[in-house]
Amino acid sequence: MPILHKLAPFACQPARSRGRLFPEPESGTRSCFQRDRDRIIHSAAFRRLEYKTQVFVNHEGDFFRTRLTHSLEVSQITRSICRCLGLDEDLGEALALAHDLGHPPFGHAGEDALKDMMRPFGGFDHNAQSLKVVTALEARYAEFDGLNLTWETLEGIVKHNGPLTGPRARHAGPPPAAIAAYSDIHDLRLDTHASAEAQVAALSDDIAYNNHDIDDGLRAGLFGIADLADVPLVGPVFAEVEARYPGIDWSRKIHESVRRLIGLMVDDLLAETERRIAESGARHPDDVRDLDGPVAAFSETMTANDKALKKFLFDHMYRHYKVNRMASKARRVVRELFALFLDEPNCLPTDWQHRAGAAGKATTARVAVDYIAAMTDRAALDEHHTLFDVRARTS
Repeated sequence: MPILHKLAPFACQPARSRGRLFPEPESGTRSCFQRDRDRIIHSAAFRRLEYKTQVFVNHEGDFFRTRLTHSLEVSQITRSICRCLGLDEDLGEALALAHDLGHPPFGHAGEDALKDMMRPFGGFDHNAQSLKVVTALEARYAEFDGLNLTWETLEGIVKHNGPLTGPRARHAGPPPAAIAAYSDIHDLRLDTHASAEAQVAALSDDIAYNNHDIDDGLRAGLFGIADLADVPLVGPVFAEVEARYPGIDWSRKIHESVRRLIGLMVDDLLAETERRIAESGARHPDDVRDLDGPVAAFSETMTANDKALKKFLFDHMYRHYKVNRMASKARRVVRELFALFLDEPNCLPTDWQHRAGAAGKATTARVAVDYIAAMTDRAALDEHHTLFDVRARTS
């Protein structure tokens, strides 16, 4: 497949960006999307991803992926696909690097706990939290809160999984309050699809986490290679590697198989997306946004394979008793921290206390969730130890 370097007409063009909420002079050395990427990389939230995990907790082993290494893997896949499709690689990279900024500590378990605790106060959504991080919570610049990213990057953060309002919305009901409130002042067109770059980043996320969860699950001993034999696509690829390299050591077999799986999924995504783009006749980024369905997608066969793999991982990894035990502890840590801060906001650090309201109020709940969601796994464990172990020092 040829590698394209010239931007396609349906790609987001930096020169045609809809700009930033707070106008700034353009850089003489970087496009607006390159600047977005750089601001994301230099943010405190991005650095904290080093100590946030998805399935395992940070201290459980150095070889498991963290949110940071995962984001880098998503970025690499996104850039490769964008280049082949003639999309803007820098926008795709910025979106890949930003997609996990709003995730709380302890991966899925931490998010589930915050969703439960925030149900009376408007809920918790990690995409909405990512938007809040880059538009409000990052405090780095003299002239504005947040990172003042371009419209295209913000749009991709909130809509990479599809429209949030209107007849094409994936879920019924209003969008998360933080997204709706921001869109009121900087319209993100919540009723349309995101750019092709954002759609590619979303599917690159799927490719990365499915395959690194195979890798991490095998290395953690949660399942064996033999257990994968009947999983479509995955089992045949492992068998093919074994047949071609008989006697290859276990670690190399895993890596060789996983890299082939990533390649097959990327090739399928490229072929199906090219087919959909040609069929749509899209000649402008807004043509992509206004279509009834996404242009970036897997084929029907690969979609079925992806679904089968997700089910296998759910049954054999995410619900493995070892993971359940750690997830239970993680949820308990997050719930207890949230309940304490909601009832006793004077236990928050001084600068966070100033943002909170009275005990039990929605404002205080939102401040508590912002504070907790920013924590790394390690910080949450340390904070819980400090606040709940009567023998622990408080300073």
